[in-house]
Amino acid sequence: MRQPSVIARRVAAASVTLVVAAGAAACGPKDNDAKGAGGDSKPQKGGTLTVLNAGPQEDFDPARLYTSGGGNVPSLVFRTLTTRNRESGAAGAKVVPDLATDTGRPSENATVWTYTLKKGLKYEDGTPITSADIKYGIERSFAAELSGGAPYLRDWLIGGADYQGPYKDKKGLASIETPDDLTIVFHLNKSEGEFPYLATQTQFTPVPKAKDNGTKYEEHPISSGPYKVVKNENDGERLTLERNTYWSAATDAERKAYPDKIDVRSGLDSSVINQRLSTSQGADAAAVTTDTNLGPAELAKVTGDKALAARVGTGHFGYTNYIAFNPKVKPFDDPKVRQAIAYAVDRSSVINAAGGSSLAEAATTYLPNQKSFGYTPYDHFPAGASGNPAKAKELLKEAGHPNGITVTLTHSNDKNFETSPEIATALQDALKKAGITVKLQGLEDNDYRDKIHGVKTEPGFFLAHWGADWPSGGPFLAPIFDGRQIVKDGANFNTGFLDDKSVNGEIDAINKLTNLDEAAERWGALDKKIGEQALTVPLFHPVYKRLYGSAVKNIVISDWTGVLDISQVAVK
Repeated sequence: MRQPSVIARRVAAASVTLVVAAGAAACGPKDNDAKGAGGDSKPQKGGTLTVLNAGPQEDFDPARLYTSGGGNVPSLVFRTLTTRNRESGAAGAKVVPDLATDTGRPSENATVWTYTLKKGLKYEDGTPITSADIKYGIERSFAAELSGGAPYLRDWLIGGADYQGPYKDKKGLASIETPDDLTIVFHLNKSEGEFPYLATQTQFTPVPKAKDNGTKYEEHPISSGPYKVVKNENDGERLTLERNTYWSAATDAERKAYPDKIDVRSGLDSSVINQRLSTSQGADAAAVTTDTNLGPAELAKVTGDKALAARVGTGHFGYTNYIAFNPKVKPFDDPKVRQAIAYAVDRSSVINAAGGSSLAEAATTYLPNQKSFGYTPYDHFPAGASGNPAKAKELLKEAGHPNGITVTLTHSNDKNFETSPEIATALQDALKKAGITVKLQGLEDNDYRDKIHGVKTEPGFFLAHWGADWPSGGPFLAPIFDGRQIVKDGANFNTGFLDDKSVNGEIDAINKLTNLDEAAERWGALDKKIGEQALTVPLFHPVYKRLYGSAVKNIVISDWTGVLDISQVAVK
């Protein structure tokens, strides 16, 4: 995820887009099996599901959305070639077919991917969905006026780097072929074994060329999913979705589509959302949120109420909060100084600052601790739960700093419990015990992001975080540690400026693998190898805790998104 700070907006466009963490298998509350809350009756069709969100579902155009696995609200309207498996926990981290009959057939060393569409697919107006529509939907995502989606296609497709979209270049992309109405073939400029994951992004949504009206398409995009947009007010602040009568469950094994109507209301204060879900009066009894967590104080209140506690969904998303170093800035050019800080970190105090152990899990690996990422346990600089200041002092002495050092830690002033003052202060206190005096530099969030992602402005020592575009080590490690992805005149995420030929070569080798389990093992081994350089200090993986209404049934929370999947929810 190129800018994890907006994960909540994306993944909720997780969806996402989302925000959160990785760890043990995500699951709903123990009292809630597939029957969900609200009694033991089986979920049934009917009723209205209300979605209460803080951030609006902006840019509701499949070309402009940046989602993970097709998103949450977006995936009710937009179907893609593949999608995430709609099951709880680790099973939900798998990629499965959606519009296509399978997850793709690779050839020529995974540089060519072929898909066949299912028969009988239709839009909301009853017209058939064709492979040409998917090709056009992808091509329009290259138009400058429809930017915002995931950047991979521009990097991966032959000719993608120079293509300007169908409004300027009506010839289209020759690297996407549609030999017939049911077949689509992609030609890539490099091996990409994880192409099936990318095919879950909303850019792979079919768009009928005749119905495309450019930037206005978001007002009424043509549905290929179980619901259609009947109202879009204030750029996604209020979305009303009703059934697409031409959607067929026979072609869609993933979306349950129980409610008759989805009412998305945004622009709400997080405390208001949680209060409404807590009381569950009227329509709020059949309500959920896709972007608002319980905070530490709210969680404490909920935990003391058994009825409320039974309505809390717990989820994990591939996401890591960490310390980042710029080795071009002294004294962080010395690995022993970076190692000393790693030893001095008190993760217990950091987790408390992040809201406690219910909302954060300690991390010593950069990759999230989920199998799909290739999680391989390691702790190169064991600090225990509360830090090892003695070892840190020893390393500082070896580095020529027997009297300690004074450094500046840059963080965001945004109250996100991730890169915010609470975390920075906890680190300041812990490092002081090791003779490291930490001065804090807090910046407004936009200034913070601009500073840490600029090659010329990046500080030496700062808080950072990263989330996955899909549950694999690839989109986690490559943007941060592939030397060829260092961006000199734009947003740079390789903050350690690592450009190691052996690392770059291993990334290329793993990308050729189409066996995703084998690839995951290799990503885990690579994470362990890179970790030895102490270019980052993993701190914690956040955990989602979200309330849902008392009448909501069929709770599914996967390790892909970490949040309740509204395509599975029933309210009757």
